[in-house]
Amino acid sequence: MSTTSNILPYQDANLSIDDRLNDLMQRMTVDEKAALLFQDMIIMGQDGALAPAVEQFDMLSNMDLIHQKQMTHFNLLGPIKDARATARWYNNLQREARKTRLRIPVTISTDPRNHFTDNVGTGFEAGIFSQWPESLGLAALRSADLVEKFANIARQEYLAVGLRLALHPQVDLATEPRWARINAAFGEDADLTSELVAAYIRGFQGGAVLGPQSVSTMTKHFPGGGPQKDGEDPHFAYGREQVYPGNQFEYHLKPFKAAIAAGAAQMMPYYGMPVGTSYEEVGFAFNKAVITGLLREELGFQGIVCTDWGLITDKKILGQAMPARSWGLEHLSRSARIQRIIEAGCDQLGGESCPELLSELIMNGQVTEQRVDQSVRRLLREKFLLGLFDDPFVDEDAAVQTLGNEEFCKLGAEVQRRSYTLLTNVKNCLPLHQSHLQTSKFYLEGIAAETLQAHGLQVVEDPADADIALLRLKTPYEPRPGGFESLFHAGSLEFNDEEKARQAKIFDTVQTVVVDIYADRPPIVPEIIRRASAVFLSYGSSSEAFLDVVLGKCEPEGKLPFDLPSSMEAVLQSRSDTPYDTRDPLFRFGHGLRYST
Repeated sequence: MSTTSNILPYQDANLSIDDRLNDLMQRMTVDEKAALLFQDMIIMGQDGALAPAVEQFDMLSNMDLIHQKQMTHFNLLGPIKDARATARWYNNLQREARKTRLRIPVTISTDPRNHFTDNVGTGFEAGIFSQWPESLGLAALRSADLVEKFANIARQEYLAVGLRLALHPQVDLATEPRWARINAAFGEDADLTSELVAAYIRGFQGGAVLGPQSVSTMTKHFPGGGPQKDGEDPHFAYGREQVYPGNQFEYHLKPFKAAIAAGAAQMMPYYGMPVGTSYEEVGFAFNKAVITGLLREELGFQGIVCTDWGLITDKKILGQAMPARSWGLEHLSRSARIQRIIEAGCDQLGGESCPELLSELIMNGQVTEQRVDQSVRRLLREKFLLGLFDDPFVDEDAAVQTLGNEEFCKLGAEVQRRSYTLLTNVKNCLPLHQSHLQTSKFYLEGIAAETLQAHGLQVVEDPADADIALLRLKTPYEPRPGGFESLFHAGSLEFNDEEKARQAKIFDTVQTVVVDIYADRPPIVPEIIRRASAVFLSYGSSSEAFLDVVLGKCEPEGKLPFDLPSSMEAVLQSRSDTPYDTRDPLFRFGHGLRYST
């Protein structure tokens, strides 16, 4: 029994977590249990206030989610630009949760927030968080210690504003160069990814056991989302097939095994449906042989399994109508989809707020309360381990001091610079010689003139007037329609003929041309490699970082995290699940030059 008379046993921090769990669960109604198994998107109101409903995202108000739906897990959308307001909103949300019958605290999750990116389809702008390169850039530096340091810093920033669940790391392998989500992964090599994911989890979670200073991690997308047919993404019906023409299913499991060994708290299965394997051709979250048979029983994972977002309900995202990603089971009702997911062995449904459907399944005997209790126990245990039942609030002043502090930002900016991969450097033209800079005229693309002018350098608008051209390009892609779909860079990896001709005129005109290509996927640019004076790949970095590397204030240290294909024909002929499978690549995994001294 509790030693304190005015609190219930599950509220007593002096008792064991098992005792507290047992006490709380026997107090819960079916509806309260069902609500725990749902996690939906949420936004902040102005200046820390709770937010109203948002029609654009089919999103309920903060108040309705907590009181009407009785939910306690939410995925925070949108950039964070004000630490104090964010901390205030989070505290307001927890105060509202304390008004509910059982006072179960809220857990807030987030997609990655610490990477310099301009593609918000699969992440967020860093806002006031420290800004590091994307995961590919961390992989380019080949340092588990650096990855753990990054994760530890991100953990501190997350904690400061109440973000307690990271919807990452992403450990899908980049064996299909066309896939739109390579930028958030660690590249093509399973062994390197395995080493780095273990460090990532240590940095966020603080070890194999969660505690009050931990941020739980959700490793994704099990059993590996890289081998997408034709590189299309299973957010969309045309990309739902996941294929294994090289019989490399086991290769894609390696990073997940490493994550489990490192103590990963949560796992997320991907949308895709396996094609041509021994598994049923339905989305992974619906697939009992994959979730219970492979993940739970064979690999021994006993943590939380949360589905990817939106498998049950048709919704609007950025104004675009999106069907539920119930691939292979599109014919089922919403309730039947929920039943399949629970039977498969998942604990929580992401991007959904329909617990009343699960309550109805339980009351009708289609899903047993005993089965739901297994998931409820896992979800509540994590809240207890994270210390949310004892002190869920954050300090507004500490949030202001922590997010984007000088030390964190300095480290992130340094790693942006170090992660650059130098592919070519003809006649050691880089770094640019200081003696020529003041008399040289610069033509720029993808970099603001003010960035160079702040260094006293002269900028011209016409390549014909330039001595040096600095071009910051992006990996080519084929634009897609729709608000949400357009954020996914898919299709061809080479520039079209018109763009190649435009670039050729610059090479014909300017004596020294330095090219930087943002590599959210592996670009196919043999024409640039042949003609440019120097070529970099970067993985999310500022214009200031680029200029510092060009001027030699920082040296590029990055090594390719994937092969660089030589042609689209080679990509089309490669096997989507097989590493290093494009014929005669321009550069191999691990290539990266250093400046000559």
